[in-house]
Amino acid sequence: MRMIALAQEWRKRCGEVTFACVSITPPLEERISKEGFGLKKIYAEAGSKNDQALTCSLITALGAEEELSVVLDGYQFDGEFQRELKKTGCRLMVMDDYGHAEFYHADWVLNQNLSSSKDLYANRSPWTQLLLGTKYSLLREEFLKYQGFKREIPDIARKVLVTLGGADPDNVTQKVIQVLAGIDLKMKVVVGGSNPHLASLRQTVTVLGGAAAQIELVVNPKNIPELMAWADLAVAAGGSTAWELSFMGVPSIYLILAENQREISLALERLEMGLSLDACAENLMNTLPIKIQEIKGDQKLRQTISANTSRIVDGLGAARVCEHLSNT
Repeated sequence: MRMIALAQEWRKRCGEVTFACVSITPPLEERISKEGFGLKKIYAEAGSKNDQALTCSLITALGAEEELSVVLDGYQFDGEFQRELKKTGCRLMVMDDYGHAEFYHADWVLNQNLSSSKDLYANRSPWTQLLLGTKYSLLREEFLKYQGFKREIPDIARKVLVTLGGADPDNVTQKVIQVLAGIDLKMKVVVGGSNPHLASLRQTVTVLGGAAAQIELVVNPKNIPELMAWADLAVAAGGSTAWELSFMGVPSIYLILAENQREISLALERLEMGLSLDACAENLMNTLPIKIQEIKGDQKLRQTISANTSRIVDGLGAARVCEHLSNT
């Protein structure tokens, strides 16, 4: 979704946008189509030599009459992949979260995380510029109408948003629902339309939600900012969603679902911008209820988190990135 945000801003400033995807979920393909962006499917393994060759051919075709701006987003794209793309003459930006490549040949490296550091990119070309930190957080257009949003922090938090990413292969969402069902909270649970556990989640919500309908499953929602505005607190994955929640000032517990989320989550907790928790089964069952009760009843803690986070993301990140991409 961060690429949707960047594409929206680019279209306003510079015009045409084309997505090139090796694999894509139906909901994301539908979103790209509804936005009016172009889509090219590349039939190759992501990051492979074949992918590299087909992507270079596509860049050459699309940029035949002008210099093309290309943005890579994926951990499969190593230094060699970047070097070959640069040979086409394009302007190249690489999205990164933890310094995954052994060398960076791109014109820009964008790391929008609090944990970003130039030390991660010591091995880079002399011309590579680093765009680091939450001032470059990419938020979709639907969030921008909430600039200046004033969140009310109730004495006791009673509404929780659960959002753990579109895929959630380990079905952590179901474990979280089961843990929180015994706490006096109204839950809205966001899942992607391609979630492989959707049937199981529906059944869990039916069984645990009860007649009071305390749990609502929201599938592939189009109103994420409104859901975040509704929530008193959130349980979320420690990835890019953190910057959306920060912009909306939502006091949140971040679950570390993957290693690339660890530094983000820990940095947010260290700076009093959220609480973090490793999402192993034992922690979910034993520690998550404690953290929920802690943040649920501590208005001062939620006020502090909300104030701190709303200061670090201002919604102008995509505009700042496009300024770099469009300047030759």
